[in-house]
Amino acid sequence: MTPSQPPSLPERGNLWRTDQLHAHGLNSRAIQVLVRHGKLVRLRYGCYIRAALWQKQSAWLRSTQLIYAHAHGTLTTSAGDFVYSHTSAARLHRLFLWNVDDLIHILLRVRPSSERLGKDVRGHTRPFDETDVVTIGDLRVTSLERTVVDCSMLLSYKQSLVIMDHALRLGADRAQLQAMADALDGRRGVRNLRKALFNADPRSESAGEKLCRELISRLKLPMPEPQVEVQSRAGRHRLDFAWRKDKVALEFDGEVKYFDFKPTAEVIFQERRREKALSEDGWRFVRVEWKHLFREQEFKNRILNALRR
Repeated sequence: MTPSQPPSLPERGNLWRTDQLHAHGLNSRAIQVLVRHGKLVRLRYGCYIRAALWQKQSAWLRSTQLIYAHAHGTLTTSAGDFVYSHTSAARLHRLFLWNVDDLIHILLRVRPSSERLGKDVRGHTRPFDETDVVTIGDLRVTSLERTVVDCSMLLSYKQSLVIMDHALRLGADRAQLQAMADALDGRRGVRNLRKALFNADPRSESAGEKLCRELISRLKLPMPEPQVEVQSRAGRHRLDFAWRKDKVALEFDGEVKYFDFKPTAEVIFQERRREKALSEDGWRFVRVEWKHLFREQEFKNRILNALRR
């Protein structure tokens, strides 16, 4: 290594603990130089990732990568008697998450000190047994149903509804969820859990659609039917929401901002072609983006105006 040339990283692998970098011949000073030159990114204490890989990852992948960094880093510092839970488990189950942080959540038998866990880790100790645990990849994770219950008791109602809807869509057992909720009388967050379970509808395909439905209900607007199939000269189409009698469709756009999704030019072209064909048949469209979900009066007026025409 010369003053103008940073040391080299291992050719193989992308995620390393400090001891692995030391074994490659990189001392603490060399690691600091690699971080400073943008070749290495420190994800958490004692764990680093190749910067070129980190820079290419989406926000969703980065959040998941932090969980794997925790697992990789704790191989030398933990006996492994914990389970990834709450929003960390939700990410590993690939559930929709809306507006949550990147903290690592783990379920333990006994709560250790926060200093031992680290600033990026939140420990929980609600009892669990092996029936609550599944393996995803090489990681021990709470089951789909247990994950949804834990998240719903921790997060806001809107966040819980997004997760609950998607879990049911992925095959979560509603009867098991109800039994788990019934067994939690008096626990903090159980009302939120029961409300989300009662109002959940797995027919909504995206987090934005789920929040649209929640807002329509809360504003006491006429409730549309989700995922409606209709016919036009261009073929069969599926609408996010529709008031069939009034021939009003509500379509949600904008997943790209919060999720690992981006529509292609062809998808956008086909969407506009479909809308034009349905408009010829008398359908009216209300298009909603994320920003509209936080302009509630404007959202309400747009829906009412479309229904009145």
